[in-house]
Amino acid sequence: MLLAVLAIIVGLGLLVWSADRFVDGAAATAQYAGMPPLLIGMVIIGFGTSAPEMFISAIAAYQGNPGLALGNGYGSNIANIGIILGLTALISPIAVKSGVLRQELPLLCGVTLISGLLLLNGQISRVDAGLMLLVFAGVIVWTIRTSMRQHKDILSTEIAAELKDDPMPLKTAIMWLLIGLVVLVISSRMLVWGAVDIATALGVSDLIIGLTIVAVGTSLPELAAALVAVRKGEHDLALGNVLGSNLFNTLAVVGIAGVIHPLSVPPEVLYRDWPVMAALTLSLFITGYGFKGPGKGRINRFEGGALLLTYAGYTSYLVYSISHGLV
Repeated sequence: MLLAVLAIIVGLGLLVWSADRFVDGAAATAQYAGMPPLLIGMVIIGFGTSAPEMFISAIAAYQGNPGLALGNGYGSNIANIGIILGLTALISPIAVKSGVLRQELPLLCGVTLISGLLLLNGQISRVDAGLMLLVFAGVIVWTIRTSMRQHKDILSTEIAAELKDDPMPLKTAIMWLLIGLVVLVISSRMLVWGAVDIATALGVSDLIIGLTIVAVGTSLPELAAALVAVRKGEHDLALGNVLGSNLFNTLAVVGIAGVIHPLSVPPEVLYRDWPVMAALTLSLFITGYGFKGPGKGRINRFEGGALLLTYAGYTSYLVYSISHGLV
């Protein structure tokens, strides 16, 4: 048990560190390749910040722990909105000015609805997972076309400024890209082993471990990026990181895991976890879209506090369920 706890602590530390190096290296390499800043932010950085979830879910599915894979994907989405955007909005209200993000908000709602429909039969088969990856490919194509058309979007400006603040030689970028990738794999394996061992020792499902410890841990790169962005006044970048990550988690993370090994869906995912994820996503759309017109979307401190309280209530219910042997 002690060794498993140590594996999770060390694994999480290495995971956050390697994800940060991987994102920096990938973004700088893409910049040298002449990729537009908006495309780097929406695809390269979006993929990089979701890389921990992808590797952990893929390894968990391969090793026959589908609950951990599913819990990691959905739990990270819940943590991204509840903790990251909640805390960020409390520090500084998030004004949504980007037209691209205004389009991504309803897209995320639609993707969340699709994921819920695929859960209804109690499993995510390889066909279901393949459909998720197909939709994900469509999202990527839409993202590329959008980034090519909207060079003057505020999100593009913020990403360009962020990349300019941290220049990196090409050789260094490639080095960190490769080192980050290798350490991501190693730390993911450590984390999965420790999580499964703790779940077995405590007599709880790997789904619960995925929804809590692993989900929060793999969301740390997004939290760090959001706090840095909001401190610089780059509110759209903070929101963009979360939206991109949640799209990747819902489609690619769960989809890749399901292709590797079909995922059985426990009933509680349908009546507890997915509804919470869907409700948080819908609330984000309502507050951030700006129904009065472009640039009118805003997540204020009150709404940020409500997001944090929702996450706290959800986590408290999970802890209650564990202590009373309900899971």
